[in-house]
Amino acid sequence: METKTKSSNAIWNIFSSVKTTIALLIVLAVISVIGTLVPQQEEAVQFAQKLSPQLFRILSFLQIFDLYHSTWFRIIIGMLSVNLIICSLDRLPGALRLFRTKPRADRKRPFENIPEHRQLTVKGRLEDVTARTADILRKRFKKIEIKEAGDDTFLYGDKGRYSYFGAYIVHLSVLLILSGGIIGSIFGFEAYVNIPEGGVIEAVRLRKSGIPKNLGFAIRCDRFLVDFYQDGTPKEYRSDLSFLSDGSVILKGSVLVNHPITFKGITFYQSSYGNVPGDRVRIRVSQNDAAENTPPIDLIKGSSFELPGGEGKIQLMEISQNFRGMMGPAALLFVKPTHGDGSRFWVFQYIDMLKKRFPPAMFKAPILNPSSFKPYTFELVDIESKYYTGLQVNRDPGVPLVWIGCFLMVAGFFITFFASHRGVWIRITKKGESLRISVAGRTNRNPVGLERELDQLALKLTNQFKK
Repeated sequence: METKTKSSNAIWNIFSSVKTTIALLIVLAVISVIGTLVPQQEEAVQFAQKLSPQLFRILSFLQIFDLYHSTWFRIIIGMLSVNLIICSLDRLPGALRLFRTKPRADRKRPFENIPEHRQLTVKGRLEDVTARTADILRKRFKKIEIKEAGDDTFLYGDKGRYSYFGAYIVHLSVLLILSGGIIGSIFGFEAYVNIPEGGVIEAVRLRKSGIPKNLGFAIRCDRFLVDFYQDGTPKEYRSDLSFLSDGSVILKGSVLVNHPITFKGITFYQSSYGNVPGDRVRIRVSQNDAAENTPPIDLIKGSSFELPGGEGKIQLMEISQNFRGMMGPAALLFVKPTHGDGSRFWVFQYIDMLKKRFPPAMFKAPILNPSSFKPYTFELVDIESKYYTGLQVNRDPGVPLVWIGCFLMVAGFFITFFASHRGVWIRITKKGESLRISVAGRTNRNPVGLERELDQLALKLTNQFKK
């Protein structure tokens, strides 16, 4: 039992030490420097490619590429939190004692060595002078105490007792900020999603792992608008979104760059945009050399269209914005003749240009030959294209705690550096037929401010009793 108690006291002493606080802050500062110099998360990919395999494995094991979500970083934050709690608990009884202690009104020690200009002689009855002095003192202090001691009458008032807790408010604010950061890193997430115009999604893809995450509600991109400068660079782009729950629209709003929108604790930022193929293409079906005089027809993905001569039907199977990443827009068609087996083949929008870039024999292959189904030639005139909006998705449940902590920190610093516990004593002493009024005071900080206040109080008393 003795060993256990001793060990407990030793741990308490370590965590209640300011040296421990300084050491932990230095460690966090070093970690912050490393986190600044070494790219984190996605940005670390290119940096990691320059490292040797052994160094990469070591840094990955130490979670250097994701420092602020690493286990040992959270342990250090936890140790700092414990340190602040124990430091506060260790010193709080002393602050409470100072807060509760009320100095005696008839103390004589504050009046030792006070300057002459804070002592004045007046004439009048003791009761009248005491009452008028008490009225002046009450304007500065809500509650005052009056006590008689022999030939002396003492008046005492004080304010600013709360100033003893300024440091503890700062401690609490730091704990809230640290707690908010840890809660956000554990229960929050960062993700991204692309939504085409008119499209609806219910899940996003986590940025770190790439795993889909269900949001618990649906998002629909009603409209995407982009405005360009004359040189073609985007001037502004905006996404009009609807948030749905059980099929009903709960919220509508627009997302612009630097103007996010939040729904159910999840914030959506405008990040990027692009083009995706729609569900409709326009093709021209011709025979022999009559292509230019043949009007194009519209095909919707999955639908069928009767060939002009009634030989069968064509169906749009697939649309590609850029086939193989280098051959431009293309559409996969399926021709089902009235008799016999059907055939599939790709038709390209820029077929003439492609025949110059690639060997002509390549487009004689059935899968790439637009004239595979005789006697027709198929030409892709245009494909429907629509915008998609790229959204960055963040959820950080610790943000409210961080904000509360920031406000408390400002309040705590203000109390710590600008507030003080000031006590003012006034002694009225009988001197024959006259009365001697002396003004004194004590403060736990900002003695210059107290001296100024005592001088003003003495001047006000002087002017009061000159009337």
